[in-house]
Amino acid sequence: MFRSAFPVPSGRSYDPLAPDAAHPTRAARTGRALGLMAVALIGAWLGLLIAGSVRAPVGPMDTSMTLRPSLTGGTKINVSPLGALELSTHNAPVRLDVDVDQLDPVRSQALVEHPDRISGLQDEVAHDVGHGATELAVRSAVAVVSGATALGLAVYRRPRRALAAGGLALALLAASGVGAYATWNPKSVLEPRFSGLLSSAPQVVGSARSIVSDFDTYQKELARLVTNVTKLYDATSTLPAYQPDPGTLRVLHVSDIHLNPAAWQIISSLVDQYKIDVVIDSGDAMDHGTAAENGFLDPIADLGAPYIWVRGNHDSKVTQQYLEHMKNVRVLDEGSAVTVAGLRVAGMGDPAFTPDRSLEVQGDAAQREAGKFLATGLRDQALAGHPADIAVTHEPVAARQTDGLVPLVLAGHIHHRETEVLPGGTRLMVEGSTGGGGLRALQNNTPEKVRASVLYLDRTSKRLQAWDEITLGGLGLTTAEVSRHLPEEAAAPGTAPAGPPLTTPGGPTPTSPGDSAPASPGGTTPTPPGGSIPPSPGSATPAPPGGSAPASPGGSVPASPSTR
Repeated sequence: MFRSAFPVPSGRSYDPLAPDAAHPTRAARTGRALGLMAVALIGAWLGLLIAGSVRAPVGPMDTSMTLRPSLTGGTKINVSPLGALELSTHNAPVRLDVDVDQLDPVRSQALVEHPDRISGLQDEVAHDVGHGATELAVRSAVAVVSGATALGLAVYRRPRRALAAGGLALALLAASGVGAYATWNPKSVLEPRFSGLLSSAPQVVGSARSIVSDFDTYQKELARLVTNVTKLYDATSTLPAYQPDPGTLRVLHVSDIHLNPAAWQIISSLVDQYKIDVVIDSGDAMDHGTAAENGFLDPIADLGAPYIWVRGNHDSKVTQQYLEHMKNVRVLDEGSAVTVAGLRVAGMGDPAFTPDRSLEVQGDAAQREAGKFLATGLRDQALAGHPADIAVTHEPVAARQTDGLVPLVLAGHIHHRETEVLPGGTRLMVEGSTGGGGLRALQNNTPEKVRASVLYLDRTSKRLQAWDEITLGGLGLTTAEVSRHLPEEAAAPGTAPAGPPLTTPGGPTPTSPGDSAPASPGGTTPTPPGGSIPPSPGSATPAPPGGSAPASPGGSVPASPSTR
């Protein structure tokens, strides 16, 4: 009978078919591996829950960053109490949770008091996020290793098994990081998913992609509308009003663009349609005057007309220096003057820089001093035999100091039009916002209108002969109005009044007969008693009283019986 060569412990029978504990079967090895993996995963998860979070300042905000196990990956940003938005940033078994806790009052106040810091905010945020992510990665690695090791020690009670669980957890975390990096999708910010109160965000503002495409369509349509309505004005300008001579100097006055990108296509359309000789910008092209905003000004180079600019209270010296190096631009400051297209223009930059929209004490006093400085420069230039034809400031308070020293002074700042002949004979023309108030327009109950003016000057005398006021609907609106005005001295008795403004809601349709031109405060052309303005030589016979020629179907304007 066969006898085992190995001793059998007493009390136990020997079974030659039983698995040897020192040589486990494949099923046993698989079970042990799965058990170890389960311990590693559960331990890593517990470690992340307990210690896998970091508090990180990001710009002016305090945030908490946490890694969480996930089947779908991605990033979730919680903005309490408004809700959350989810981004499909990556496909990996970990999700990044970012909780926006609060705005830090000290850092936020510093940005308000020192707006120049906004220029470096993007770099600061990128640095903060990178620093927070690095700290989170290190802390998460320690958390998963510690959690898996601790759980392995509790389950197996063997240090080697526990360390193996910790090493496996670290390897899984590293593999997840590689997967997240390999599947990173930076375009995910264009398609966020909202929850909570933020779930109404897509209906309110649309997705980021649709905002970009819709806004591009909007500004193109608005530029097209400008072109059509000015063509319509040309077609109906047989009305008894000023007819500009082909040699007339044409100046486009714009102001307070405030970072509205739609303004450049509108200005470009006006330059082409009106054959503008020079554009004069009375300031506030920017909102904070930071270096980061400077690229917004680049379209000026392609407008097709020389661009004269003075600094506004939202424009910094950094902005001014950027424009000084642009070939198409002439920057005016400290009473300096340039001659463009035969027109001599002098200007003064705003002495205040208040991008946070605060008002400095004695602000008007500083503006008056700046205006007096400009007035001194105008006197000196006149004594030297080079009198200015136009002066430009940003604030009307400063502009008033030039009264009697120049025929015409232009300003902006107040976001609505004013036209006034000052006691000394100088005409002050204040333009509205060509940018429709910029981003600030979003704070209003109704969109702020877009305004610009075309000034017609005699090429010989450089005196103002007439001006067209162009008014467009604000953000999202497609309405346009063009009204022509003459200075009082151009009016003569016994003639018909200037035609009414042309208003078009969404397309080039003239106003109905009987509409009257709106009066601009202090400076529109009053109709003299018993008369109106004669047509210039060569113009057509006056149209019937009461309005412009009616448009035929399709938008064309037929000639009246007196002009056929």
